[in-house]
Amino acid sequence: MFYRDDRLALFIDGANLYAAAKALGFDIDYKLLRQEFMRRGKLLRAFYYTALLENEEYSPIRPLVDWLHYNGFTMVTKPAKEYTDSQGRRKVKGNMDIELTVDAMELASRVDHIVLFSGDGDYKPLVESLQRQGVRVSVVSTIRSQPPMIADELRRQADNFIELDELKEVIGRPPREPRAEDRTEYVESD
Repeated sequence: MFYRDDRLALFIDGANLYAAAKALGFDIDYKLLRQEFMRRGKLLRAFYYTALLENEEYSPIRPLVDWLHYNGFTMVTKPAKEYTDSQGRRKVKGNMDIELTVDAMELASRVDHIVLFSGDGDYKPLVESLQRQGVRVSVVSTIRSQPPMIADELRRQADNFIELDELKEVIGRPPREPRAEDRTEYVESD
């Protein structure tokens, strides 16, 4: 439930939202996403969290990070760690849970409603704490993918669960064809 006078903040776990949208077969149009939530309340801040490979000439996520930074998003990044898994696939680790949690706790006294774009069950204690401070929390993820991208305990804790697939017509666009160098898989780790 959104109210026009709500002071809103968006907290986007970039890797998690990307994976959920990919599982549903679409890309996020971040300009439309921002406009949608500006329409739902008074958007104070839109945070986007991601890890970046620092020592590469080309990073597939760099153009998105730059675009978001210049278009009203508060970017929170840190260097990612790269490794090769047992099947020889290149993987990138970069967990942003602590950064997102600290920012949400610091902003809690100045907002009425936080929208968390993640299905990571590790955020359940954060949601509980925000709720104890009087902040309503909506979680955006999906149960329509196989397997579901949201942890059941997070979905149950949230004041409101927003099915990402139902936002597809509002904030989605067809997926682009990835270039060979874009095929790096980003994963979260503890």
